[in-house]
Amino acid sequence: MGRTREAGCVAAGVVIGAGACYCVYRLTWGRDENEIIWNEDDDEEGESHDISETGKGAKANAGAGAGARLQGDSKAKAEVAVELKSGPDVKAEAHSKAERGGGLEAKAKALFSTLKEQASAKAVKAAKLGTIFGTRALAPGLPCPGVRGGGCHPVRNGARAGSKASGKSKGRARNKSTRTPAMLWPVRKGKFNFPYKIDDILGATDLQKVLNILERSNDPFIQEVALVTLGNNAAYSFNQNAIRELGGLPIIAKLIKTKDPIIREKAYNALNNLSVNSENQGKIKTYISQVCDDTMICRLDSAVQMAGLRLLTNMTVTNHYQHLLSYSFPDFFALLFLGNYFTKIQIMKLIINFTENPAMTRELVSCKVPSELISLFNKEWDREILLNILTLFENINDNIKNEGLASSRKEFSRSSLFFLFKESGVCVKKIKALANHSDLVVKVKVLKVLTKL
Repeated sequence: MGRTREAGCVAAGVVIGAGACYCVYRLTWGRDENEIIWNEDDDEEGESHDISETGKGAKANAGAGAGARLQGDSKAKAEVAVELKSGPDVKAEAHSKAERGGGLEAKAKALFSTLKEQASAKAVKAAKLGTIFGTRALAPGLPCPGVRGGGCHPVRNGARAGSKASGKSKGRARNKSTRTPAMLWPVRKGKFNFPYKIDDILGATDLQKVLNILERSNDPFIQEVALVTLGNNAAYSFNQNAIRELGGLPIIAKLIKTKDPIIREKAYNALNNLSVNSENQGKIKTYISQVCDDTMICRLDSAVQMAGLRLLTNMTVTNHYQHLLSYSFPDFFALLFLGNYFTKIQIMKLIINFTENPAMTRELVSCKVPSELISLFNKEWDREILLNILTLFENINDNIKNEGLASSRKEFSRSSLFFLFKESGVCVKKIKALANHSDLVVKVKVLKVLTKL
């Protein structure tokens, strides 16, 4: 409420104090029977009327000046102090009026009247002060759906209605302001009217509405919320079928071509959840090459790259579509070397899917790989990195034996994965050095690999 309410309260207090002084005078000093006394009923009505108006004005001014700045507060203090210090002037003015009218009661009446005028002046100045500095209204907050930011949801209909009702008074207060607020909450252009919360479990009818919104809207914000909503619903098996039957896969996949990285990430996440369903995989395979190319050329270790790698990992769990990505094997191993910790983990999971398919062994071991890949067999890495790289080596070594590729070693170059893992002998030395690892799980894994050599 600020200092505006305080100014109003001071004004009301001055009026009440003046009335109290007059009552004391009537009770203690007595009154002159010969003097004519004014109509007490009329004055009491006027007094109560003035006081009630002052109270209403204080409330109005308090509401109008709710957002006044600190500079305005200090100015209000200064003006109130000046008005309070002018008390002797008020008494002098009342005394001059009393001299013209004569009598103690006339003096009290004049004093009381003058104090009421001063109180009204204070209320008017307080109202002007609140108008000058205006009010600061917060712009409506934005939902922040999805993985980033986590967790805020679009406003329900009731909340929106309440904000509209309260927005009228806020709008009037802003119109009176002559200054621009120092800071406002960020607001997105356009009206956000998404009808569901992003974590709602929707039925087929509502899913169709969300797909219609996604297909027709060009607003990136609405597209993002719709994709997150569909992705969350795609985590449930019954909705995986429903979204496919409603024609949602092409609508979602169309957005992986957009230049907005956030929209591409959310589209990948939605397709990733949908790809758990084998029938959905048959539809998504059309876009797998595009996803792979985009994953390789986008910014290293970005959220888009991680989302694309997760989708490719899901699509290669079975052997049906692995051949569509065989041309990208060198890129996968380059990314395995260049990526950060999380990228390394995800790439190794993807490559392990290929190593579990013997039919992909020849193409896998013949691809060129950076020699620095050997640095992953280092005890300084944590358990997850070591277990994944050991599993990768174990699967490839088993496939080379089972496919009889050891006898055709001459067809593989010195920069190939076959030479690094099988012929150089460097990997075997590195693995033997891990036999004394402090982690028991890693040690057991190392012993298992060594027994197969």
